[in-house]
Amino acid sequence: MADSSDAPTSNVITDKQTLVDFLASGCKSPEQWRIGTEHEKFAYHRDTLKPLTYEGPSGIRALLNELQRFGWAPVMEGENIIALSKGDGSTVSLEPAGQVELSGAPLDTIHQTCIEVHEHLAQVKSIASELGIVFVGLGYRPEDQADGVPWMPKGRYKIMREYMPKRGTLGLDMMQNTCTVQVNLDFDSEETMVEMFRIGLALQPVATALWANSPFRNGKPNGFLSFRSNIWTDTDPDRCGILPFVFEDGFGFERYVDYMLDVPMYFVYRDGKYIDASGQSFRDYMQGKLPAYPGHYPTMQDWEDHLTTVFPEVRLKRYMEMRGADGGPWARLCALPAFWTGLLYDTESRKAAYDLIADWTHEEHEHLRAEVPRQGLRTPFRSGTVQDLTKEILCIARSGLCRRGKLDNVGLDETHFLRPLFQIAESGRTPADELLAAYERRWDHSIDPVFQEYAY
Repeated sequence: MADSSDAPTSNVITDKQTLVDFLASGCKSPEQWRIGTEHEKFAYHRDTLKPLTYEGPSGIRALLNELQRFGWAPVMEGENIIALSKGDGSTVSLEPAGQVELSGAPLDTIHQTCIEVHEHLAQVKSIASELGIVFVGLGYRPEDQADGVPWMPKGRYKIMREYMPKRGTLGLDMMQNTCTVQVNLDFDSEETMVEMFRIGLALQPVATALWANSPFRNGKPNGFLSFRSNIWTDTDPDRCGILPFVFEDGFGFERYVDYMLDVPMYFVYRDGKYIDASGQSFRDYMQGKLPAYPGHYPTMQDWEDHLTTVFPEVRLKRYMEMRGADGGPWARLCALPAFWTGLLYDTESRKAAYDLIADWTHEEHEHLRAEVPRQGLRTPFRSGTVQDLTKEILCIARSGLCRRGKLDNVGLDETHFLRPLFQIAESGRTPADELLAAYERRWDHSIDPVFQEYAY
């Protein structure tokens, strides 16, 4: 989740077209397209397997302080360090319950992304060994949570914590207990954005199946392969869901702005403090009539903040976020940007993917969204299964990466990052299926071994 900065008082926004133009300003020529990868991971005390609190000699504050030795600059909220940043645009931040996130720099190739991820994990592991911390790559906390999970001292999380239970039953679960990996991609025009958005929404269930990695809750199987994905179905209907309007004629930047203006606000950030505007209207704010902040008008920073407060499977800013995958081990962190880059950054692959999903009905989208978190690759779809669909999609992605022709220093192209995905698709066994098999057999119905076998 992005952090706010102090907003200027000039350049206020009072008309919708300014918001539309802001999204459109993200258009870049394909030569300028970059890849930004984000991933979250759970942090635990090695000896007790308890989640890290913010304070303490081995807490999140200590971790962020120690990481500064690698050239990271602190980002403060009051007296609390809440993130780290570098000049290349990368950040390390903390999620609501202390999940640690790397938001990578915009990079040219998957090779560079993988180097970035490797360097980050080397840094956090070196600090972890000193502080007695272990990081685990899963989509949902597996442990018994009878003792509760800590909250991090960030103002926006306090507002969300109080508002979420008013809109769904699993919002707090999402905040405290989930981890994801996502990729951020560019577009060159409104037409390309629309194609990417539709492909991304339609095929997000394929990503959910391939990365399904959250079958445990409170120490036992939870009945899902991706419980993290299921959580979003009962988080907040105002800001989650399939977004059927994306597939309607006339969809574009303006229609997305209309959607965002209909989404209730969470907050306004001014002078280092969060003003609770939960449930209030950005449209009213543009008229100087926001009850929480009367007589004031939004700035572009407010709009950027508001864009971060919706949680569909694909999210639009001045770039596009693919958000449907569970967190997981290192190899699959690099595979996600390869998957979506292969599908969307090559013209032929994008056309093939678009043609494939062009006649899918709303009911089929709903079916995939509802059933894949539970059934994964075994989900029935048309005359086959999601496994059959996945094999076809992976071949399209591989062809796209081949045509990109981005080579590393030993002459390998980006297709090898898809290898673990082909293995999953051919076997029909998601990562969650492997976890459940381990739980039933070699772990003897205990989830404790996951903290060793799935540690970074």
